[in-house]
Amino acid sequence: MSHWPLTSLTSSPHASSGIRGAVSKMKPALSFLSIAAIAAALILLSCQAGTQPSAQPPPQEQQTQSAYLGFDLNIFPGQAALPILRKTFAFGGYWLSPPPGEKTNTWVGQRVAVRSEGFGFLLLYRGPLDRELKNEAAAAQKGTSEARVAAAAAKREGFPAHAVIFLDMEEGGRLSASYHAYLHAWASGLAAAGYRAGAYCSAMPVKEEPGVTITTADDIRAHAPSQDFVFFVYNDACPPSPGCTFPKNPPSPADGGIPYAAVWQYAQSPRRKEFTAHCAPGYNSDGNCYAPGDKTHSWFLDVNSATSPDPSNGR
Repeated sequence: MSHWPLTSLTSSPHASSGIRGAVSKMKPALSFLSIAAIAAALILLSCQAGTQPSAQPPPQEQQTQSAYLGFDLNIFPGQAALPILRKTFAFGGYWLSPPPGEKTNTWVGQRVAVRSEGFGFLLLYRGPLDRELKNEAAAAQKGTSEARVAAAAAKREGFPAHAVIFLDMEEGGRLSASYHAYLHAWASGLAAAGYRAGAYCSAMPVKEEPGVTITTADDIRAHAPSQDFVFFVYNDACPPSPGCTFPKNPPSPADGGIPYAAVWQYAQSPRRKEFTAHCAPGYNSDGNCYAPGDKTHSWFLDVNSATSPDPSNGR
């Protein structure tokens, strides 16, 4: 802060006597009136200054919500791939269990390497198929058990409390009562362990009967596994999907058809031709989607957009 320079408040004897001399030559009445007028003016100015409204701060500019690009793939691509992928993506999928079709999990122990590149996290845990859930009681027991396993894996990997773990659900349409029982137990079990529950599920409408369609996401939300359940949805049909593209301004997750989605997977590898026939060029001739920096096509992946650069709050 700048300060004004200090000056002496003591005047010279000659200056002081000069002022007193000029005042003493005035008539007493005139002197009194002048002094009174000056005082009144000062009081008026002081009052006006005190009653003036304070300046209002300019209104804040409305902040627009951004979307962020992310990827997920089943097999850890290797530490050398991370800086290349980071040029395109803000976050990456991270498996806490073996992915579908795999017996081992190659992501184990890679959190530090992924985090050091500046990635956010999308924590994934493989969910059951509906046929594996015999009845509601057995499903609830399985949901509780697997929530404990998922939370223990997250803790071993160093993920903080309240991180979101997404259950990978590969089947679409309306869920059975047993699967809803599983999801309720899954959400409760994660909450008891200090984590939050979410699901990777379909945003693609399924026609049940004439005039009636359902999405898995809407079906889950209608049964409310928990108040803060988080949705990671997939819809790779073009439109609304832009196909295997990596725009600088990614589409909003809501554009996938689910307005409450936090993450939208809009491209998959390999492509599903029945849904992607009208997609813009972008998928490779082998049917897979590759990152722009992957010149040797070493890591085929799925592409996501999210409302946060760290959808699971895993940093």
